[in-house]
Amino acid sequence: MASESSQPVPVVVARAVSRRFRSVVALEGVSLQVLPGEILGVVGADGSGKTTLLQMLAAILDPTTGSCEVLGFDTVRRADAVTARIGYMSQGFTLYERLTVDENLEFAAAVRNVGPGPLRERRARLLRMAGLESFTGRRADRLSGGMKKKLALCTNLVHEPRVLLLDEPSLGVDPLSRRELWALLEDFRGTGAAIVIASSYMDEADRCDKLVFLHQGRMLTSGTPRDLKALVQGLVFEVDTSDPARVERELAANPVVRSFARLPSRVRFQLDRAARAEGAPAPSVDRARPVAPELEDIFGAVAPVQRVGVNDAAVRPPLATRVVAGQSEISSTSVTVSARGVTCRFGEFTAVDDVSLDLRSGEVFGFLGPNGAGKTTLIRILCGLQQFQAGDVAVADLALPREAKALRWRIGYMSQRFSLYPDLTVMENLEFFAGVYELRGAARAAALTRAVETAGLQGVGARRVGEISGAVRQRLALACSVMHGPRVLFLDEPTSGVDPLSRHRFWRLVHDLAAQGVTALVTTHYLEEASYCHRLGLMFRGRFVGIGSVAELQARSGLSETSSVEDVFLRYIEGARAAA
Repeated sequence: MASESSQPVPVVVARAVSRRFRSVVALEGVSLQVLPGEILGVVGADGSGKTTLLQMLAAILDPTTGSCEVLGFDTVRRADAVTARIGYMSQGFTLYERLTVDENLEFAAAVRNVGPGPLRERRARLLRMAGLESFTGRRADRLSGGMKKKLALCTNLVHEPRVLLLDEPSLGVDPLSRRELWALLEDFRGTGAAIVIASSYMDEADRCDKLVFLHQGRMLTSGTPRDLKALVQGLVFEVDTSDPARVERELAANPVVRSFARLPSRVRFQLDRAARAEGAPAPSVDRARPVAPELEDIFGAVAPVQRVGVNDAAVRPPLATRVVAGQSEISSTSVTVSARGVTCRFGEFTAVDDVSLDLRSGEVFGFLGPNGAGKTTLIRILCGLQQFQAGDVAVADLALPREAKALRWRIGYMSQRFSLYPDLTVMENLEFFAGVYELRGAARAAALTRAVETAGLQGVGARRVGEISGAVRQRLALACSVMHGPRVLFLDEPTSGVDPLSRHRFWRLVHDLAAQGVTALVTTHYLEEASYCHRLGLMFRGRFVGIGSVAELQARSGLSETSSVEDVFLRYIEGARAAA
């Protein structure tokens, strides 16, 4: 029998920590511990308390109550000892944009008192691990988003810390760079170091040894990914359907159903454990089949609400009044976006290279590709915001760039930052955008009513936008972008930083709009939500290297129908990279 002294000693400990900012409770009663060589994932939406928790572990913030210890040092009494021995990577990267890759590493080494000899050895190893050996003389502001994240990680590893704290390190990074970032982390944890990583990506959470789920500053649950999935084993089902709205109404009427989410051509739902334990019958939905639980299902099980998605299943007035184009399939043949041979250059750099594309009314089209692939430039062209050197473009029956000024009345745009005014209330933001789109009289009143009811904004109209959650801001931004009834909707990373339940609710709204004939173009780095699109366009170095549904792309790439969207993405992008 092993003695007590032979047990691993935790290197990170939090004991019932809370943090208040005046009357705002950012974190309440969170406890955790991390052993050497472990990766702990802190999972939650924006505003859940992830950053506050990491900053307390990094000795940047002091707990209001409770205590933290890192490497045996109290983070309040011995903050200097903690900060000298850890690596902390904030969302802001902490890079110096005007310095080169080498200069950033040298500066980080100097700050951490790493001598020339150790720096030489560590520099070579870190650059090799990060794939940055060919970019040592390039300035940080000229690196892609993925390269910046990897360089920032290297600067936090140069002093070989025993604890590494990472705040959303892969937010906004393409899946290929994210995989390379995780390869770096796996190599580092192999040295026996402990890693605490905050993330809202469920595929990343599955890579962690242990997880802590946060919601509005409180811990919902914790455990290993396997143990957490076991909580909902036997309670998760899916239904294949061409009419998801009908299935949702049936599920909403059944008290045994705790939550459900609409996916392309199917609905996923979860039963209430307590109701099932009491012998309540499962819903008799046609073709319902049990499926293996995923980490996203954990939110449905532990979310502090009784039933998730029920209100969304009710019949609601549409955000925009357009002709119905079908349900889960696209029945319209009307082309709303057309591009032929489009090329855009910036000096000698070709951002978009001979691209052709047709999108139909009611289609949800996903743009995927590595950072710097040309997605943003192409969307700016389609929005009439970017000049191009060759090709023909027509959006909503307007030729670009000749009729670009008239285009704003026919398109909606939701940026990654939502483009809302935080000092205005929810209703003041809606009224502002109604004015921008020159909605007046009865049309204005009807648009405001539809926006509030459809986006679920009842009861928050008088609250300042800066005080509401990221999920509510997201729905408000969508309502603002479509209240004038656009024919084409552009969504740039629309669900970045929100929890799975909020993401499903948002996508239900998007598919409702598509059913009314709106064409939606979506950029995303979260590949699971790429499966919500009717078709995908995979971009690499300014060109489409694959266009089609997930099933079509699987077949063309030689992958099985059970392969993930990530498998498809990596197969196409790695093939294009090898060919280039």
